[in-house]
Amino acid sequence: MPRRLIYLLLLAILALFLASTTAQPYGGGVDRYGCRPDGKQGGHRCPQGLLAALQQGPSKSADPPTIAGEFSGKVVRVIEGDTLEVIHKGVAERVRLNGIDCPERGQAYGRRAKQFTSQRVFGKQVTVKTYGLDKGRRTMGEVILPGGMSLNSELVKAGLAWWNRKSAPHDETLKRLEEEARNKKRGLWADPTPVPPWCYRNRQEGCP
Repeated sequence: MPRRLIYLLLLAILALFLASTTAQPYGGGVDRYGCRPDGKQGGHRCPQGLLAALQQGPSKSADPPTIAGEFSGKVVRVIEGDTLEVIHKGVAERVRLNGIDCPERGQAYGRRAKQFTSQRVFGKQVTVKTYGLDKGRRTMGEVILPGGMSLNSELVKAGLAWWNRKSAPHDETLKRLEEEARNKKRGLWADPTPVPPWCYRNRQEGCP
């Protein structure tokens, strides 16, 4: 067999092999990740949040949250102890403090938590270290006060917030501050049976 034909045959076999390893097994133009080719924009359209995850590579659920970025702005509104609005790019961006959970408005110490936050940040320039968005599309962040202190930590230290183990499971600072506030019966810990805000909101199983 002429060498040219052998060469062409080998190229054809190689092309078939590459096609079989990259074929989309799910039919309808959908690959194994649920992504579809985008004829208008080019590339692929994937379920929300999936494309970024694929680009970043695999992640471990046990890893601590990663700072996505940060910005500075003036606080123009305090909604609750752990929720405020900061001007970012000319718009009031709603920020939910990451790693903590303050009492709700109808709970004991809910109003005090809001007053505490208002006294420290309202009308002031703060820095927000962001951790993405929560289910309500609010920016999850750590708010750094003008003096360099963390508002998140200060609320827990004062006994006006719980350490949220779900959003910041590896935060040893918040863990230590909560234990200290609990032992010294600061703020809400003066109550022998304080009700966590997530129990107050959802009446979850296992809550008092």
